[in-house]
Amino acid sequence: MRPGGGVLSSAGRSEEGGRASTVAAVTTPRYRCASCGNLTRFDVVTTSTVRAFHHFTVGGELEVEDIETIASSVDAVTCRWCGHGGSIEVVDDAVDASDSPPDEAGG
Repeated sequence: MRPGGGVLSSAGRSEEGGRASTVAAVTTPRYRCASCGNLTRFDVVTTSTVRAFHHFTVGGELEVEDIETIASSVDAVTCRWCGHGGSIEVVDDAVDASDSPPDEAGG
């Protein structure tokens, strides 16, 4: 059992209070809805295959350790604002989505 009685979250960090966190950091990709311009709210459906070590204490409490994602895929992305799923674009992190197009005059 871990000190403090916490369990491991999906990110492998101990969470206080005995509950694993359901919030995970997402770094890529970033989406944009071409219909309404939304950059912040999307419903994303993913499928993942994960290998994890499940350790049950003598008292029956579960600790999940050594989480490894074997495969992951994005099945669907829908805009939370307007509901469109067919107009979602992947935004390149290197380019700010709010930037205007480069000057066509070569400058």
